[in-house]
Amino acid sequence: MNKNKTFLTIIGFLFVIIGFLAIFLNFVGVDFAFLYWLRAFGGLGAFMTKILMVLAGFILVYFGQVDLDKEEI
Repeated sequence: MNKNKTFLTIIGFLFVIIGFLAIFLNFVGVDFAFLYWLRAFGGLGAFMTKILMVLAGFILVYFGQVDLDKEEI
């Protein structure tokens, strides 16, 4: 189980870092080559997709760090 938590945390941090970098680079007029397909959604659609990538990254990091077996409901 600990191995999956580490994997979720790493993937989450990668989503957050790539999302923030993609947003920042978009402001200066550059795009990552592997995210170039987002331009098909238009400016707002691409921006919202990058925001969702950052939020999904934070959610993955949260679930990677929280022990749900010990949480009280």
